Amino acid sequence: MMPISVFFSQIHRLGLTLVLPAVLVSTIIVATPWQSARGQTGQTGQTGQTGGGGPLTIRSDTQEANSQTGVVTARGNVQIYYPARQIQATAAQAQYFSRERRIVLSGNVYILQHGNSIRGETVTYLIDQGQFVVVPKPSGQVESIYIVADPSNSSNQSSTSAPATPPLKPKPASKK
Repeated sequence: MMPISVFFSQIHRLGLTLVLPAVLVSTIIVATPWQSARGQTGQTGQTGQTGGGGPLTIRSDTQEANSQTGVVTARGNVQIYYPARQIQATAAQAQYFSRERRIVLSGNVYILQHGNSIRGETVTYLIDQGQFVVVPKPSGQVESIYIVADPSNSSNQSSTSAPATPPLKPKPASKK
């Protein structure tokens, strides 16, 4: 697989903005410096995870990669899988800002990480901080569901491991 920087430079030499139709899968290698993954809690989100980065897979109906700005935009039935952080997400659109190291998901966003979930209209994920910032629809709310250990059962659960995160099963987007 060609690194995204090489991909962008080849597209830039051609003077093109890449537009790819149909169902697409792109894998972007996200190198996360271990010093920056500090486990900080997001404004309305999840704690950061340590790790050295890894592939970020984006599936969608269409994708564009702009070599001038370093922004990859995915539209339509977007699915994101980032195993280094155990993140799965769905949205109507996602933008990966490679220079700022952030992902902005918009349109009925659902994120699943370690069994915890977040729903909102727009979610910004700051990769280096491991922080989610969630914004609702106008006059709406965001929803977060967290797995909380029951302290009264801590002696029973200390010897068992947490259940594996189930695979994400997004609902198909309605055609307008």
